[in-house]
Amino acid sequence: MTKIIALFNQAGGVAKTTLTMNIGYHLQKCSHRVLLLDLDPQASLTTFMGLEPEKLEITIGNSLTEEEDDEDLTPKPIPIHSAIHGMSLAPSNIGLSAAELFLVNADMRDIRLKDALEPIIKDYDFILIDCPPSLGLLSYVSLVAANYILVPIQCQFKAFAGTNILLKTVARVKRRANRGLQIAGFVPTLFDSRRSQDERTLTAIKERFSKVGTIYPPIPWSTSFADAAEARVPLAIYDKNHKALTVLRNIVKGLENL
Repeated sequence: MTKIIALFNQAGGVAKTTLTMNIGYHLQKCSHRVLLLDLDPQASLTTFMGLEPEKLEITIGNSLTEEEDDEDLTPKPIPIHSAIHGMSLAPSNIGLSAAELFLVNADMRDIRLKDALEPIIKDYDFILIDCPPSLGLLSYVSLVAANYILVPIQCQFKAFAGTNILLKTVARVKRRANRGLQIAGFVPTLFDSRRSQDERTLTAIKERFSKVGTIYPPIPWSTSFADAAEARVPLAIYDKNHKALTVLRNIVKGLENL
Protein backbone atom coordinates (compact mmCIF):
# COMPACT_ATOMS: atom_id res chain seq x y z
CA MET A 1 0.00 0.00 0.00
CA THR A 2 1.20 3.47 -0.85
CA LYS A 3 2.30 5.39 2.23
CA ILE A 4 1.06 8.97 2.19
CA ILE A 5 2.97 10.88 4.84
CA ALA A 6 2.16 14.45 5.83
CA LEU A 7 5.09 16.34 7.32
CA PHE A 8 3.20 18.68 9.58
CA ASN A 9 3.88 21.27 12.23
CA GLN A 10 1.93 24.49 12.59
CA ALA A 11 5.16 26.27 13.56
CA GLY A 12 7.40 27.68 10.85
CA GLY A 13 11.15 27.29 10.63
CA VAL A 14 11.29 23.71 11.94
CA ALA A 15 13.03 22.30 8.81
CA LYS A 16 9.86 20.65 7.54
CA THR A 17 10.57 21.37 3.87
CA THR A 18 14.21 20.37 4.23
CA LEU A 19 13.15 17.05 5.73
CA THR A 20 10.59 16.43 2.98
CA MET A 21 13.15 16.86 0.22
CA ASN A 22 15.93 14.89 1.90
CA ILE A 23 13.80 12.02 3.17
CA GLY A 24 12.30 11.72 -0.29
CA TYR A 25 15.75 11.58 -1.83
CA HIS A 26 16.91 8.77 0.46
CA LEU A 27 13.68 6.85 -0.13
CA GLN A 28 14.27 6.90 -3.88
CA LYS A 29 17.86 5.81 -3.31
CA CYS A 30 16.32 2.72 -1.71
CA SER A 31 14.48 2.08 -5.00
CA HIS A 32 11.13 3.50 -3.90
CA ARG A 33 8.92 5.52 -6.23
CA VAL A 34 8.53 8.90 -4.54
CA LEU A 35 6.22 11.85 -5.11
CA LEU A 36 6.76 15.10 -3.20
CA LEU A 37 3.68 17.27 -2.83
CA ASP A 38 4.20 20.97 -2.11
CA LEU A 39 1.11 22.19 -0.28
CA ASP A 40 2.66 25.38 1.08
CA PRO A 41 1.89 28.66 -0.75
CA GLN A 42 5.42 29.80 0.07
CA ALA A 43 6.53 27.09 -2.39
CA SER A 44 9.88 26.52 -0.71
CA LEU A 45 9.92 22.86 -1.70
CA THR A 46 9.22 23.78 -5.31
CA THR A 47 12.13 26.22 -5.20
CA PHE A 48 14.47 23.76 -3.46
CA MET A 49 13.72 21.24 -6.21
CA GLY A 50 14.90 23.67 -8.86
CA LEU A 51 11.65 25.06 -10.27
CA GLU A 52 10.63 28.72 -10.34
CA PRO A 53 7.19 28.96 -8.70
CA GLU A 54 6.25 32.30 -10.24
CA LYS A 55 6.64 30.85 -13.73
CA LEU A 56 4.32 27.91 -13.15
CA GLU A 57 0.88 28.27 -14.71
CA ILE A 58 -0.54 25.03 -13.30
CA THR A 59 0.12 23.80 -9.76
CA ILE A 60 -1.45 21.60 -7.12
CA GLY A 61 -3.84 24.47 -6.44
CA ASN A 62 -5.60 23.80 -9.73
CA SER A 63 -6.35 20.24 -8.64
CA LEU A 64 -8.00 21.53 -5.47
CA THR A 65 -10.17 24.17 -7.09
CA GLU A 66 -11.09 23.02 -10.59
CA GLU A 67 -13.14 20.09 -11.84
CA GLU A 68 -13.11 18.32 -15.17
CA ASP A 69 -16.89 18.11 -15.13
CA ASP A 70 -19.29 20.14 -13.03
CA GLU A 71 -21.65 17.16 -12.78
CA ASP A 72 -19.32 14.56 -11.28
CA LEU A 73 -16.81 16.99 -9.66
CA THR A 74 -13.88 14.90 -10.85
CA PRO A 75 -10.72 16.80 -9.87
CA LYS A 76 -8.25 17.89 -12.48
CA PRO A 77 -5.12 15.69 -12.63
CA ILE A 78 -2.32 16.71 -10.33
CA PRO A 79 0.48 18.40 -12.31
CA ILE A 80 3.65 16.38 -11.85
CA HIS A 81 7.25 17.18 -12.75
CA SER A 82 9.27 13.98 -12.92
CA ALA A 83 12.92 12.94 -12.73
CA ILE A 84 14.09 15.64 -10.31
CA HIS A 85 16.86 13.97 -8.30
CA GLY A 86 15.04 10.69 -8.91
CA MET A 87 11.75 12.00 -7.50
CA SER A 88 8.50 13.43 -8.83
CA LEU A 89 7.14 16.78 -7.65
CA ALA A 90 3.68 18.31 -7.57
CA PRO A 91 4.65 21.99 -7.35
CA SER A 92 3.10 25.02 -5.71
CA ASN A 93 3.20 28.80 -5.87
CA ILE A 94 1.55 31.76 -4.17
CA GLY A 95 -1.66 31.00 -6.04
CA LEU A 96 -2.25 28.23 -3.53
CA SER A 97 -3.29 30.94 -1.05
CA ALA A 98 -6.26 31.69 -3.28
CA ALA A 99 -7.02 27.97 -3.45
CA GLU A 100 -7.22 27.86 0.35
CA LEU A 101 -9.75 30.69 0.33
CA PHE A 102 -11.74 28.84 -2.33
CA LEU A 103 -11.86 25.74 -0.10
CA VAL A 104 -13.70 27.63 2.65
CA ASN A 105 -17.01 27.27 0.80
CA ALA A 106 -16.14 24.46 -1.61
CA ASP A 107 -18.22 21.29 -1.94
CA MET A 108 -16.56 18.22 -0.43
CA ARG A 109 -13.56 20.29 0.56
CA ASP A 110 -12.30 17.75 3.11
CA ILE A 111 -11.58 15.08 0.53
CA ARG A 112 -10.51 17.17 -2.45
CA LEU A 113 -6.81 16.37 -2.07
CA LYS A 114 -7.56 12.73 -1.33
CA ASP A 115 -9.68 12.47 -4.47
CA ALA A 116 -7.04 14.24 -6.58
CA LEU A 117 -4.42 11.71 -5.46
CA GLU A 118 -6.60 8.68 -6.11
CA PRO A 119 -5.83 8.27 -9.86
CA ILE A 120 -2.05 8.32 -9.31
CA ILE A 121 -1.66 6.72 -5.91
CA LYS A 122 -0.62 3.33 -7.33
CA ASP A 123 2.20 4.96 -9.26
CA TYR A 124 4.15 5.65 -6.06
CA ASP A 125 5.39 3.82 -2.99
CA PHE A 126 5.67 7.01 -0.94
CA ILE A 127 3.89 10.36 -1.24
CA LEU A 128 5.34 13.02 1.05
CA ILE A 129 3.20 16.11 1.67
CA ASP A 130 4.99 19.29 2.72
CA CYS A 131 2.23 20.99 4.72
CA PRO A 132 2.10 24.74 5.35
CA PRO A 133 3.08 26.06 8.80
CA SER A 134 -0.50 26.61 9.90
CA LEU A 135 -3.62 24.86 11.16
CA GLY A 136 -5.63 26.05 8.14
CA LEU A 137 -7.54 24.20 5.45
CA LEU A 138 -4.49 23.20 3.42
CA SER A 139 -3.05 21.37 6.41
CA TYR A 140 -6.46 19.88 7.17
CA VAL A 141 -6.99 18.41 3.68
CA SER A 142 -3.43 17.04 3.86
CA LEU A 143 -4.20 15.17 7.08
CA VAL A 144 -7.42 13.82 5.57
CA ALA A 145 -5.50 12.52 2.54
CA ALA A 146 -2.58 11.04 4.50
CA ASN A 147 -2.31 7.74 6.30
CA TYR A 148 0.65 8.87 8.41
CA ILE A 149 1.93 12.09 9.93
CA LEU A 150 5.61 12.80 10.61
CA VAL A 151 6.21 15.68 13.04
CA PRO A 152 9.39 17.79 12.90
CA ILE A 153 9.98 19.61 16.19
CA GLN A 154 12.66 22.25 16.56
CA CYS A 155 14.71 21.73 19.70
CA GLN A 156 13.50 24.96 21.26
CA PHE A 157 10.99 25.33 24.09
CA LYS A 158 8.49 27.41 22.10
CA ALA A 159 8.28 24.85 19.30
CA PHE A 160 8.00 22.01 21.79
CA ALA A 161 5.22 23.70 23.74
CA GLY A 162 3.15 24.19 20.59
CA THR A 163 3.13 20.48 19.80
CA ASN A 164 0.17 19.88 22.10
CA ILE A 165 -1.99 22.01 19.78
CA LEU A 166 -0.76 19.96 16.84
CA LEU A 167 -1.71 16.69 18.53
CA LYS A 168 -5.18 18.01 19.33
CA THR A 169 -5.60 18.82 15.63
CA VAL A 170 -4.55 15.30 14.66
CA ALA A 171 -6.96 13.83 17.22
CA ARG A 172 -9.81 15.91 15.80
CA VAL A 173 -9.09 14.66 12.27
CA LYS A 174 -8.93 11.05 13.50
CA ARG A 175 -12.30 11.28 15.23
CA ARG A 176 -14.22 11.90 12.02
CA ALA A 177 -12.44 12.79 8.78
CA ASN A 178 -9.64 10.20 8.76
CA ARG A 179 -9.93 7.45 11.37
CA GLY A 180 -6.94 5.59 9.95
CA LEU A 181 -4.43 8.43 10.41
CA GLN A 182 -1.38 7.33 12.41
CA ILE A 183 1.64 9.13 13.79
CA ALA A 184 4.79 7.93 12.04
CA GLY A 185 7.04 9.62 14.57
CA PHE A 186 8.68 12.80 15.78
CA VAL A 187 11.90 14.25 14.36
CA PRO A 188 13.79 16.71 16.60
CA THR A 189 15.43 19.26 14.31
CA LEU A 190 18.03 22.03 14.35
CA PHE A 191 19.69 20.38 17.35
CA ASP A 192 22.89 21.96 18.66
CA SER A 193 24.48 20.00 21.51
CA ARG A 194 26.39 23.12 22.57
CA ARG A 195 23.14 24.77 23.66
CA SER A 196 21.76 23.63 27.00
CA GLN A 197 18.20 24.56 25.95
CA ASP A 198 18.44 22.16 23.01
CA GLU A 199 19.48 19.34 25.34
CA ARG A 200 16.63 20.09 27.75
CA THR A 201 14.08 20.28 24.95
CA LEU A 202 15.27 17.01 23.42
CA THR A 203 14.89 15.31 26.79
CA ALA A 204 11.39 16.76 27.16
CA ILE A 205 10.41 15.55 23.66
CA LYS A 206 11.50 12.01 24.52
CA GLU A 207 9.71 12.03 27.86
CA ARG A 208 6.41 13.42 26.58
CA PHE A 209 6.01 11.81 23.18
CA SER A 210 7.76 8.43 23.32
CA LYS A 211 4.43 6.75 24.07
CA VAL A 212 2.76 8.54 21.16
CA GLY A 213 5.21 7.62 18.42
CA THR A 214 8.82 6.91 17.50
CA ILE A 215 11.31 9.60 18.51
CA TYR A 216 14.03 9.70 15.90
CA PRO A 217 17.59 10.87 16.60
CA PRO A 218 17.87 14.65 16.26
CA ILE A 219 18.78 16.33 13.00
CA PRO A 220 21.88 18.41 13.80
CA TRP A 221 21.90 22.12 13.13
CA SER A 222 24.10 22.80 10.11
CA THR A 223 24.46 25.54 7.53
CA SER A 224 25.01 22.81 4.95
CA PHE A 225 21.25 22.24 4.72
CA ALA A 226 20.71 25.85 3.67
CA ASP A 227 23.68 25.69 1.31
CA ALA A 228 22.31 22.53 -0.32
CA ALA A 229 18.87 24.13 -0.69
CA GLU A 230 20.46 27.17 -2.31
CA ALA A 231 22.23 24.83 -4.72
CA ARG A 232 18.83 23.15 -5.39
CA VAL A 233 20.10 19.70 -4.41
CA PRO A 234 19.58 17.26 -1.51
CA LEU A 235 22.21 17.28 1.21
CA ALA A 236 23.57 13.89 0.12
CA ILE A 237 24.49 15.35 -3.27
CA TYR A 238 25.92 18.55 -1.79
CA ASP A 239 28.02 16.78 0.87
CA LYS A 240 28.06 12.98 0.65
CA ASN A 241 29.90 12.66 3.98
CA HIS A 242 27.75 14.95 6.11
CA LYS A 243 26.97 13.54 9.57
CA ALA A 244 23.24 14.24 9.22
CA LEU A 245 22.93 11.65 6.44
CA THR A 246 23.09 8.83 8.98
CA VAL A 247 20.06 10.28 10.78
CA LEU A 248 18.15 10.71 7.53
CA ARG A 249 18.78 7.09 6.58
CA ASN A 250 17.59 6.04 10.03
CA ILE A 251 14.30 7.89 9.45
CA VAL A 252 13.90 6.24 6.06
CA LYS A 253 14.28 2.78 7.60
CA GLY A 254 11.58 3.64 10.10
CA LEU A 255 9.21 4.82 7.38
CA GLU A 256 9.85 1.68 5.34
CA ASN A 257 8.77 -0.40 8.33
CA LEU A 258 5.48 1.39 8.95
